[in-house]
Amino acid sequence: MAKRRRNGAHRGCEDHYALIPRGKAYKPYIVIQDVPSLGRSTRSCGIKTGRQHDFLSDLERNYFVILEFMEDVIDIREKFPLELRETLLIAEELGIKHPVNPVTKESITMTSDFCITFKTGNATCDVIRTIKYKKDLVNRRVMEKFAIEKTYWERHGLDWGIVTEEEVHKCYSQNVSDILDYYDLQDNESFIDIGITEKDDIIIAFLQRLIDSKKSVRQILSLFERDLHLDKGTGIALFKHLLARKYISVDLFSPLNFDKQQRVELLLKAREIGEIVS
Repeated sequence: MAKRRRNGAHRGCEDHYALIPRGKAYKPYIVIQDVPSLGRSTRSCGIKTGRQHDFLSDLERNYFVILEFMEDVIDIREKFPLELRETLLIAEELGIKHPVNPVTKESITMTSDFCITFKTGNATCDVIRTIKYKKDLVNRRVMEKFAIEKTYWERHGLDWGIVTEEEVHKCYSQNVSDILDYYDLQDNESFIDIGITEKDDIIIAFLQRLIDSKKSVRQILSLFERDLHLDKGTGIALFKHLLARKYISVDLFSPLNFDKQQRVELLLKAREIGEIVS
């Protein structure tokens, strides 16, 4: 997962990197159509940015959904470009061959997989993360490119690090990916004509049934749908929506099993919509 480190001063603000757009205006330097031969490329619409994100591996996408779920992450920019003139100079200084286009043999612009913006209070900071499977870290050429990338970001005062599959819990990322699909309920027919106040009342009633219940999650959801005359499947959609919006919390490091009782923790956001537990 993304980790902030104290050694990353935010000096890059005055240089060219700060001129690259943020949020919805940002466009990744490399997108899927640039590498049509990669079979594991995927696209996702970002909740935090409101734009399409392009990923070239499952590991990149899994890391991205974890970032999406983190409260203090406010912006995610993938395939972030490094200034070519500077990486050429660094490569020369390090005695390393700069990456080139395999066809034209011309030097190419290097990218870092993620530039992540964290916000703590009123302060923000950016960190750089490169994604790579552990088996690839023994490749000499890979490590040479990382040396250029690491030196580049050190000179810009930004924290740089490598993330491998060992730091991206597969079950957790899959669960988060699943529940984030229910971040908005606007496409759910049962909620189309429901106002905000009524929706809050439904959430309160739903949470009352979840907390300290000895029934399985599926039993709770089925009874809730029956009592409120909701379409089948609405309960599961609402359950995942409340997880995505952080009204409730369950163990996401284990497979979600709706056929057994689960410990559901009530989070602050749920308490803010009313006194729902005695």
